[in-house]
Amino acid sequence: MNTLFDKIWDKHVVQIVDDGPTQLYIDRLYCHEVTSPQAFDGMRSRGLKCFRPQQIYCMPDHNTPTHDQDKPIEDAVSRKQVDTLAGNAAEFGLTHYGMMSKDNGIIHVVGPEKGLSLPGMTIVCGDSHTSTHGAMGAVAFGIGTSEVEMVMASQCILQQKPKSMRININGTLGKGVTAKDVALYLMSKLTTSGATGYFVEYAGSAVKNLSMEGRLTLCNLSIEMGARGGFIAPDETTFEYIKGREFAPKGEDWDKAVAYWKTLKSGDDAVFDSELNFDAADIEPMVTYGTNPGMGMGITDAIPTLESIDEAGKASFVKSLDYMGFAPGEKLLGHKIDYVFLGACTNGRIEDFRAFASLVKGRRKADNVVAWLVPGSWAVDKQIREEGLDKVLEEAGFAIRQPGCSACLAMNDDKIPAGKYSVSTSNRNFEGRQGPGARTILASPLVAAAAAVTGEITDPRTLI
Repeated sequence: MNTLFDKIWDKHVVQIVDDGPTQLYIDRLYCHEVTSPQAFDGMRSRGLKCFRPQQIYCMPDHNTPTHDQDKPIEDAVSRKQVDTLAGNAAEFGLTHYGMMSKDNGIIHVVGPEKGLSLPGMTIVCGDSHTSTHGAMGAVAFGIGTSEVEMVMASQCILQQKPKSMRININGTLGKGVTAKDVALYLMSKLTTSGATGYFVEYAGSAVKNLSMEGRLTLCNLSIEMGARGGFIAPDETTFEYIKGREFAPKGEDWDKAVAYWKTLKSGDDAVFDSELNFDAADIEPMVTYGTNPGMGMGITDAIPTLESIDEAGKASFVKSLDYMGFAPGEKLLGHKIDYVFLGACTNGRIEDFRAFASLVKGRRKADNVVAWLVPGSWAVDKQIREEGLDKVLEEAGFAIRQPGCSACLAMNDDKIPAGKYSVSTSNRNFEGRQGPGARTILASPLVAAAAAVTGEITDPRTLI
């Protein structure tokens, strides 16, 4: 085998249960307010303490409002979830980055940003997009609430070992093509179940040339292909990103860590259960047209015709297009939109704001568009202001909101109204995901920026 996945997995095996799962040691548990309350209740009812509290970090993000965070949360359910997490973290002696603290944001943005997510680690959170941290060269995956409790109690988890898949993307990405487009392209080819049962290693020259922010975006969307997780072997780009961060090793420890991290790669003789190859030149800016992230296409393409869909998928295809108000064979270029959302654990990082600002600079927000620009953390917000991006965005008619998951999912105030079209940099376009009846078109920050200034779906390459 000799794959990187095997190396990290095998190093964390505590024991293997005969004809059963593996007991796997976990280096880092992240907790947010939605999937942790029952886990804490379970611990309390059994009179248990957290086994290794120093390896657990808590942060509210899903229910966080993106305005007036210094005031009590208006929604009673959201307020209770956020307050409950703070109380549980205090009771169990866990690190808690609360709302309005400089350390707060979306947990999958903050973990890498603070150097808490490091190469070679096993990382879990009660959230499917935990795969994001795989960009650091870690084995990171989402778990259920009962498993959150298991990790709290033992710092271990019972897991079946997934199969291994390598996806190679070689060549050079074209103008205006981002990591988000790569992810949407892969999903359009593999479908949302194409990687089910696998842990994916992304490789190839196009992946190697991605920035850390781009890699975090790509790994974030692994789950949307059905994969258990996705990751990228650490290299100089990774080390450069980590160096000097708050929880990164320092001094001699740094040198030792990097020496170990350099061994974290699949061997030349590595055998994968599945291996796929793609050409970067085939990828253009992408948009989705349906109600799952696999229903995507190049921005200049047309929605598939009914004849091209297999019999088994026709009913759901038609239902999806009915919900979106689109027709088979229709092109989306020029289609009027209502909302633009820049943010989420997919695209709420500094590079995403730089990309958006680069395209709207010297232009104006379209009058028919409501735009929500939401940094993934207070650290990103600080960098936006230090780089003067806030001025560029304000001059173009945009306002920056406070950090949180925001309009990625309808768990806070930022909901897209029924029937309205949203071009969103988030990760899911399910029915009602951004609000009951909301119609979501997933896209990159550049496609979102182009839509925001033209008021319609526009190929960003015509504006760059």
